[in-house]
Amino acid sequence: MSTSPLPHAPEESDAGVDRVKAMRSFAEFYPFYLGEHRNRTCRRLHFVGSTLGLLCLAYALVTQTWSFLLIGLLCGYAFAWIGHFGFEKNKPASFKRPLYSFMGDWVMYKDIWVGKIRF
Repeated sequence: MSTSPLPHAPEESDAGVDRVKAMRSFAEFYPFYLGEHRNRTCRRLHFVGSTLGLLCLAYALVTQTWSFLLIGLLCGYAFAWIGHFGFEKNKPASFKRPLYSFMGDWVMYKDIWVGKIRF
């Protein structure tokens, strides 16, 4: 008896990836980005990772210990990916639109700080 593979989730289908890649502006992409971050724990992990990344950046600039730039990137992405794979159950948007996703991280970070998005 053979089993067929499970179907792709809609956001992971080839058509879904093509739709994301066809987005021509960040304003068009950001609502999709927020849809990929519905889970509160995922958003919190993004926020923690981004905060650690900023702290590492500040430390690197003050002490000129440039290895902390890499540590900051690793912190940011590790927390985000744990949020996506462990809680959101999707692939990070950075796999689809890296630049827009990076921008989305920081806009969402700001939106959490100002209370526009629930922490």
